[in-house]
Amino acid sequence: MVDIQFVRDNPELVQRKSAEKGYAVDTVQLIEVDTQRRAILTNVEELRAQRNTLTDTMKGGKPTDDQIAQGKDLKVRIAEVETSLEEVDAKFNELLWQIPNPIADDVPLGGEEDSVEIKKFGDQNTGAVDHLDYATQRDWVDFERGAKVAGAKFYYLKGDLALLENAITQFALDFVTKKNFTYMTVPHMVNTRIASGAGFAPRNDDSANEYFIEGEDLTLIGTAEAPLTGYHADEIIEEEKLPLLYAGYSPSYRKEAGTYGKHARGLFRVHQFNKLEMYVFCLPEKSTEMHETILSIEEELWQAIGIPYHVVNIAAGDLGAPAVKKYDIEYWSPVDKKYRELTSCSNCTDFQARNLNIRVRRKDGLVETLHTLNGTAVSLARSLVAILEHYQNEDGTLDIPTVLRPYMGNRTQL
Repeated sequence: MVDIQFVRDNPELVQRKSAEKGYAVDTVQLIEVDTQRRAILTNVEELRAQRNTLTDTMKGGKPTDDQIAQGKDLKVRIAEVETSLEEVDAKFNELLWQIPNPIADDVPLGGEEDSVEIKKFGDQNTGAVDHLDYATQRDWVDFERGAKVAGAKFYYLKGDLALLENAITQFALDFVTKKNFTYMTVPHMVNTRIASGAGFAPRNDDSANEYFIEGEDLTLIGTAEAPLTGYHADEIIEEEKLPLLYAGYSPSYRKEAGTYGKHARGLFRVHQFNKLEMYVFCLPEKSTEMHETILSIEEELWQAIGIPYHVVNIAAGDLGAPAVKKYDIEYWSPVDKKYRELTSCSNCTDFQARNLNIRVRRKDGLVETLHTLNGTAVSLARSLVAILEHYQNEDGTLDIPTVLRPYMGNRTQL
């Protein structure tokens, strides 16, 4: 959630930037409820103080009739005001949680089509065979049996393609750990507080992309971002320990709700895939710089593999609630003759950390909310698509990217 003090100080700015993200919020009503809430809270504290004073005066002796009557009156009044506070608190939280993180000043306005290309790498070659046709001919992927076992958009990887996925994972893992990221495996499920705190849709949201466990307060993760965000929930981290850099590996489970009409053939958009996610906890004044660092790591990794791409500054209307700014790396598809999403990285500033009460203690003793960022190292299914499209040969063989060969027994071709 956003800082309520920021909303108090900048109601019109928050209203405008929320609208630019596509969120209909009411900062006027929020501030009215906030004012009411603070007045009731002051009343509650005053009544509790009176009760404590009365209790102190009755210590060591028998209470008088007046003291007993006063105590009963205070008990009733406190209960009434606490009930009012609970009601106002619920409304306050409902309104505050609706407000997204305000966008950075350099984020382009508009929807998905208004995102801005900021750099480009590699050539735009054409003429490749579709990855699904290519992999099926090699007997490397089986969607039919995946559907038989689990439903549409589930699949098996087989033989050399499964080994290639493992090689990409091992290469990416070595790559990011050399950049000082600590490797972590993570829980594949998180509770509602962690999921919502990280910015993922709650169970009662029809647009939710998550799978929920019936009868349990658990959600299957769509990315390691969720459990990595929750790793330091309710903790205060000493300033000298920041930044904390984590690389979380996990399966990702997604309904892919609301993706009708989007590119969805084969491995590009599926319900389950493996992913290596970078995650950062840092000082507030360092998050903008850290965002650029994560992007540079993603670029360096994909340049090493040899996949052409461009980098896009995502437009406001295509940002989720937590991010103030997001970069996507989109690879050039020689099959579709357009760019397709490969990785992303987001600066969420204090939004997720405030939700989950993650703070930093400065060297001078000041405690404040820290900042969080996330970025994809490799999303394995889409990584395979990019490599299959760019490294296939006319005779049906597949060249192995040079940096992956040590993880494939030094083979050069499949």
